[in-house]
Amino acid sequence: MSKAVSIRLPDAVLQGDLTSPRGARGIVAFAHGSGSGRHSPRNRFVAEKLNEAGLATLLMDLLTEEEERVDDVTAELRFDIGLLARRTARVVQWIKTQPALRDLPCGLFGASTGAAAALVAAASLPGDMVCAVVSRGGRPDMAAPVLPKVHCPVLLIVGGDDDVVITLNEEAKARLRCPCELKIVPGATHLFEEPGTLEQVAELAAGWFLRYLQVAEESFA
Repeated sequence: MSKAVSIRLPDAVLQGDLTSPRGARGIVAFAHGSGSGRHSPRNRFVAEKLNEAGLATLLMDLLTEEEERVDDVTAELRFDIGLLARRTARVVQWIKTQPALRDLPCGLFGASTGAAAALVAAASLPGDMVCAVVSRGGRPDMAAPVLPKVHCPVLLIVGGDDDVVITLNEEAKARLRCPCELKIVPGATHLFEEPGTLEQVAELAAGWFLRYLQVAEESFA
């Protein structure tokens, strides 16, 4: 089942797409970055694969339409990690108020600067609200001050030909104290546009979320 949702925050109303397969075992909220949003074909592809694996997904625009128009010109809001993280955290809190979703263990999937937002949000929320984070081609280095405070398991996925981002992820991994793995997708560049590479991202993400959201679900039983 898929439906459009609106989440009213103190400073904005965010639009999103919620998909919840029957018997969902968890929910993954997407934190978009670098000028992307809920219509990102790459994130929608990953979300569809997570749905097929039995996970609900919430694809949100973290910026309003007006903010996106400003950002298209200035490119400043996409790098405002504090703003993106606060809104990501609010989205998680909204999930926990919804009767059909609140008992599902929650994970975050972040791409590019959205990965930093996801990590900052995870660090800021109580221990059981975010149970796992996956970063795709992310910039976890932009969350450097809070990385030691992240308590949930983190998977960092980087393209094998994305040399600079590999280094940034290696440095971020060294700062994380939670369970963490760095997976390199051979032959992939930053956007994972090469044939078969995004499928590998989706497979890795689904495995990570099923592993750790399932553990979280059992702990609540």
